[in-house]
Amino acid sequence: MASLQKKNLSSPDETRTFDKGKIEVVNVGDFKFGRSTFQPGWKWSTSVKPIVKTSSCQVHHVGYVMSGRLETVMDDGKKITFGPGDAFDIPPGHDGWVVGNEPVVFLDFMGAAEYAKKK
Repeated sequence: MASLQKKNLSSPDETRTFDKGKIEVVNVGDFKFGRSTFQPGWKWSTSVKPIVKTSSCQVHHVGYVMSGRLETVMDDGKKITFGPGDAFDIPPGHDGWVVGNEPVVFLDFMGAAEYAKKK
Protein backbone atom coordinates (compact mmCIF):
# COMPACT_ATOMS: atom_id res chain seq x y z
CA MET A 1 0.00 0.00 0.00
CA ALA A 2 1.30 3.46 -0.90
CA SER A 3 2.05 5.89 1.89
CA LEU A 4 2.08 9.66 2.07
CA GLN A 5 5.64 10.89 1.40
CA LYS A 6 7.62 14.07 0.93
CA LYS A 7 11.17 14.75 -0.27
CA ASN A 8 12.99 17.99 -0.94
CA LEU A 9 15.43 18.44 -3.82
CA SER A 10 17.66 20.54 -1.55
CA SER A 11 18.55 17.20 0.12
CA PRO A 12 18.72 14.78 -2.82
CA ASP A 13 19.08 11.03 -2.35
CA GLU A 14 21.58 10.99 -5.21
CA THR A 15 23.54 13.56 -7.22
CA ARG A 16 25.14 12.61 -10.53
CA THR A 17 27.71 15.10 -11.78
CA PHE A 18 29.25 15.44 -15.22
CA ASP A 19 31.08 18.12 -17.18
CA LYS A 20 29.21 21.43 -16.75
CA GLY A 21 26.18 19.83 -15.11
CA LYS A 22 24.45 17.67 -12.57
CA ILE A 23 21.17 15.93 -11.83
CA GLU A 24 19.84 15.76 -8.29
CA VAL A 25 17.45 12.86 -7.69
CA VAL A 26 14.95 12.16 -4.93
CA ASN A 27 13.22 8.82 -4.47
CA VAL A 28 9.55 9.09 -3.59
CA GLY A 29 8.06 5.61 -3.28
CA ASP A 30 8.87 3.81 -6.54
CA PHE A 31 9.30 7.12 -8.40
CA LYS A 32 12.56 9.01 -9.11
CA PHE A 33 12.20 12.75 -9.60
CA GLY A 34 15.11 14.88 -10.82
CA ARG A 35 16.32 18.45 -11.05
CA SER A 36 18.91 18.95 -13.79
CA THR A 37 21.25 21.94 -13.87
CA PHE A 38 23.34 22.58 -16.99
CA GLN A 39 25.88 25.42 -17.09
CA PRO A 40 26.61 27.52 -20.18
CA GLY A 41 28.72 25.44 -22.56
CA TRP A 42 27.02 22.16 -21.55
CA LYS A 43 26.21 19.86 -24.45
CA TRP A 44 24.97 16.28 -24.06
CA SER A 45 27.32 14.89 -26.72
CA THR A 46 30.42 16.25 -24.95
CA SER A 47 29.30 16.19 -21.29
CA VAL A 48 27.24 12.98 -20.90
CA LYS A 49 27.98 10.83 -23.96
CA PRO A 50 31.42 9.82 -22.58
CA ILE A 51 29.66 8.46 -19.47
CA VAL A 52 26.79 6.53 -21.08
CA LYS A 53 28.58 5.57 -24.32
CA THR A 54 25.56 5.82 -26.64
CA SER A 55 25.48 7.76 -29.93
CA SER A 56 22.67 10.02 -28.65
CA CYS A 57 20.69 10.37 -25.42
CA GLN A 58 18.46 7.30 -25.09
CA VAL A 59 16.51 8.57 -22.07
CA HIS A 60 12.89 9.68 -22.42
CA HIS A 61 12.44 13.02 -20.65
CA VAL A 62 9.14 14.57 -19.58
CA GLY A 63 9.62 17.74 -17.63
CA TYR A 64 9.38 21.46 -17.01
CA VAL A 65 11.99 24.19 -17.63
CA MET A 66 12.45 26.54 -14.69
CA SER A 67 15.22 28.73 -16.14
CA GLY A 68 17.56 29.07 -19.10
CA ARG A 69 17.18 27.90 -22.69
CA LEU A 70 17.84 24.40 -23.97
CA GLU A 71 18.01 23.47 -27.64
CA THR A 72 17.33 19.84 -28.53
CA VAL A 73 17.85 18.08 -31.85
CA MET A 74 16.43 14.65 -32.55
CA ASP A 75 18.42 12.02 -34.45
CA ASP A 76 16.14 12.73 -37.45
CA GLY A 77 17.19 16.42 -37.43
CA LYS A 78 14.07 17.99 -35.89
CA LYS A 79 15.06 20.86 -33.55
CA ILE A 80 13.23 22.67 -30.79
CA THR A 81 14.25 25.21 -28.14
CA PHE A 82 12.77 25.13 -24.65
CA GLY A 83 12.70 28.03 -22.20
CA PRO A 84 11.28 29.02 -18.82
CA GLY A 85 7.72 27.82 -18.31
CA ASP A 86 7.85 25.20 -21.07
CA ALA A 87 6.67 21.67 -20.36
CA PHE A 88 8.33 19.12 -22.63
CA ASP A 89 8.32 15.54 -23.86
CA ILE A 90 11.64 14.54 -25.44
CA PRO A 91 11.74 10.95 -26.75
CA PRO A 92 14.96 8.89 -26.81
CA GLY A 93 17.39 9.67 -29.62
CA HIS A 94 18.49 13.29 -29.16
CA ASP A 95 21.30 15.69 -28.35
CA GLY A 96 20.87 18.97 -26.48
CA TRP A 97 22.82 22.04 -25.38
CA VAL A 98 22.52 25.23 -23.37
CA VAL A 99 21.71 28.31 -25.43
CA GLY A 100 23.12 31.58 -24.09
CA ASN A 101 24.83 32.49 -20.82
CA GLU A 102 22.18 31.43 -18.30
CA PRO A 103 22.22 27.97 -16.69
CA VAL A 104 19.36 25.66 -17.64
CA VAL A 105 17.41 24.24 -14.70
CA PHE A 106 14.60 21.79 -15.35
CA LEU A 107 12.54 19.23 -13.51
CA ASP A 108 12.57 15.74 -15.01
CA PHE A 109 9.52 13.65 -14.13
CA MET A 110 10.40 10.62 -16.24
CA GLY A 111 14.10 10.38 -17.13
CA ALA A 112 15.78 10.87 -13.74
CA ALA A 113 16.06 7.16 -12.95
CA GLU A 114 18.53 6.51 -15.79
CA TYR A 115 19.98 9.86 -16.85
CA ALA A 116 23.82 10.08 -16.84
CA LYS A 117 24.29 6.66 -15.24
CA LYS A 118 27.48 4.86 -16.14
CA LYS A 119 26.91 1.80 -18.31
